[in-house]
Amino acid sequence: MYLQNIKLWNFRKYGSNEAFDIANPNLNLNFTKGVNVLIGENDSGKTAIIDAIKLVLKTHSYEWIRIDKDDFYRNSEKFRIELLFKDLSIEEAKNFTEWLSWEGEGEDAIPTLKLVYEANIRAERIIPSDVKAGLSEEGYLLTSEAKEYLKVTYLKPLRDAKTELVPKKNSRLSQIFQEHEAFKGRGENHPLKDIFDDFDKSIKNYFNGLDKDEKEIEDLKGKELKKEIDGYLQSFYDATKETDIKVSEGKLKSILEKLELLVKDEVNVGLGTLNRLFMASELLHLNKKDYDGLRLGLIEELEAHLHPQAQMQVIESLQKQENIQLILTTHSPNLASKVFLENLIICNKNYAYPLGKRYTKLKPSDYPFLERFIDITKSNLFFAKGLIFVEGVSEEIILPAIANKLHQLNQIRNNLTSSGVSIISIGNTAFLRYSKIFVRNQTPDINVPISIVTDLDLRPVEYATSYNIILPEKKRKKKIISEFNVSEYKTRMTNLYEEQSVKLFVGDFWTLEYCIALHPTLRKILFKSILQCLEEVRADNYQGNKDSLKGIKPISKLNFERRWQQFIENKSNERIAFDIMKQFIIDGKKISKSMIAMYFSEFFITDVNQIDEIIVENNPIQYLIEAIMYATRN
Repeated sequence: MYLQNIKLWNFRKYGSNEAFDIANPNLNLNFTKGVNVLIGENDSGKTAIIDAIKLVLKTHSYEWIRIDKDDFYRNSEKFRIELLFKDLSIEEAKNFTEWLSWEGEGEDAIPTLKLVYEANIRAERIIPSDVKAGLSEEGYLLTSEAKEYLKVTYLKPLRDAKTELVPKKNSRLSQIFQEHEAFKGRGENHPLKDIFDDFDKSIKNYFNGLDKDEKEIEDLKGKELKKEIDGYLQSFYDATKETDIKVSEGKLKSILEKLELLVKDEVNVGLGTLNRLFMASELLHLNKKDYDGLRLGLIEELEAHLHPQAQMQVIESLQKQENIQLILTTHSPNLASKVFLENLIICNKNYAYPLGKRYTKLKPSDYPFLERFIDITKSNLFFAKGLIFVEGVSEEIILPAIANKLHQLNQIRNNLTSSGVSIISIGNTAFLRYSKIFVRNQTPDINVPISIVTDLDLRPVEYATSYNIILPEKKRKKKIISEFNVSEYKTRMTNLYEEQSVKLFVGDFWTLEYCIALHPTLRKILFKSILQCLEEVRADNYQGNKDSLKGIKPISKLNFERRWQQFIENKSNERIAFDIMKQFIIDGKKISKSMIAMYFSEFFITDVNQIDEIIVENNPIQYLIEAIMYATRN
């Protein structure tokens, strides 16, 4: 049995201002049988889903769960929660015979269980209902016995594992042990009880000056202590009375409450280790044998107190668990990068979006590809309010600088950081594999603006002339701008990539660097960045006395202006741009584009002070500006 679906009406973030409509839930979310990981930005509704499940099913640890007015969406006076369970075995179904529904007909019919919970506000008072189940819309009251089979295991965020594992009355550890086959149903007829009784007898004997065989011992201090207390008691109370010193109540439950769970041979372990120990004990409870109830664990912020490597180890282990269902929440890109894509659920804008094959427009082959290449850095895409997919590191470095300057010059309201936008460098042109994570097969769409930034990769005519690309086979391999209908080519790319919230932004020319090189003011900054990189290369290759080399020297303004004027003299714009691109190669070796991008970003921030230095007529970097504005909702 597993929780297959949850529907919410006007619960927390999941609601609307429209009239209550039983046919249109505000959230309709399917889960998978194994691990389900709820991810998304803060305040996106992850905890609301967990709390809705807890509210209906309650927990094994008997936490106090109550409704308050904040559970109702805005000014609504009613909320409703529906839970649907499927894959009930015969042993599980027998616990809910009166409330089962059926899918299919005849011998092919399979049992399902639907639970309904509602709460209303009347005259400023919250009126909760009992949990109901069954075929009808309202259902029939579920008995306390049936509810016991539906309780869940819950680990709260920032859990205090140390407190949960120490000996105390009704400790969580004692509850888990009592439900295990080692203790369940054994009553007082248990070997541990006999061991405890022997220990209790030994304690009594010590205070009577006897050993375990009831022979007198040499150390009579304990007997003397008891005699002193007896004397005081008899003087206060009754001369015939005496004390009885023993271990506290020796029932099995009391014995289990005295147990503490530790890691052998480790002293003063930290919160991370205790957290893993606590989760291990809860998995013991979920996997207990001969249990016909629900095996569902809810874990909020799985990463609590765990360093990144520990997070990965834990999630890999949890994904191997069988016969139990887990619903987790996380803010950790480390965890998101290790979870199978089909097990992720993105929470965004008051809705939740599973990423399984039936929900997205990803191809089956995309899933193993993305699971291989979505690393910790790329997994930021699951938590962002907006995304910009780029091909390489240069765009990843330069775009934030442009956004910051546009914000500084009051052209956009927010920069990338304040807009919650992540730039994802995918290292290739497989944009479709990434963007279609967010393209849905069914409504509603995911409301995350996604910009894909790329270039036409069409070499200028000067490139063909300089490198003698004239043969037909070379033309096919090296796209030459004069050989293509650019407008038609861009239209074809747009039709391929753009869908729902995904927009394509394409440069009209060769590469990002070439577009900048065509810009009447920014190309000067790019040239300066290249010269600074040359200075760094000179410093790295210096073979003389290293002590005499005083680091990388900044280019003097006078020297730079002289070299710039010499460089652009008697050249067309296109020729200047192409000659700048040729500077990327020194002695047959390429200068690092990321290094040039780093210097360009620094000089761009310091050297550009007016908007007309960025926004020009026939702007070759307009596509970058538009991509930023779309992703940041400016």
